[in-house]
Amino acid sequence: MRRALLAITGLAASTTALVVFKGSPGTTQVAQNLPTAQPVNPTPQDVEPSADPSGVAPKPSKTGDAPTSPKPTKSTARPSGTRTTTKAAPRTTTKAPQSTTRRVTGNGFENEYGYVQVQIVVSGNRIVEAVALSLPSGGESDIHSGDVRNRYDGGGGEVVQKQNANLNTVSGATETSNSYKQSLRSAIEQAF
Repeated sequence: MRRALLAITGLAASTTALVVFKGSPGTTQVAQNLPTAQPVNPTPQDVEPSADPSGVAPKPSKTGDAPTSPKPTKSTARPSGTRTTTKAAPRTTTKAPQSTTRRVTGNGFENEYGYVQVQIVVSGNRIVEAVALSLPSGGESDIHSGDVRNRYDGGGGEVVQKQNANLNTVSGATETSNSYKQSLRSAIEQAF
């Protein structure tokens, strides 16, 4: 019982000395006069500090002694003239999530049948939709433009599937397909 009490007292004294020496920028007169704490009867590593080397558990005292604890207690007394400072934990701020979905319009391109311009919808780093804003119209151009729109546009079109401008050319609408790819390429360059 006395060994445990002496060990706890020695630990508390050495902790206090360490706080005084390390806690202030310059050592004060009080810190220079503190005695160095020496361990009292250190215990082997495989034995608990509160265990008696004989293997017999300590018996509680029947006298009015203060109860002992295997854990050291914190000392609240500080020598005068010293300060204890602690660093505040860094603050982390979280911005509200911003919408990552945006529309990007490509440059328009003219061909011998008409004007072609494409817009893509990008979510994060993926193309989720493509829309032809302008395609050639009138006569057979309506039919070929419809074929181009059906092949490339929408959320399930070839643009979304391939995620690039390397599209297959629509048969019979080569000029419109090439202009669509050029406009799409410019939109992708702006988006990414």
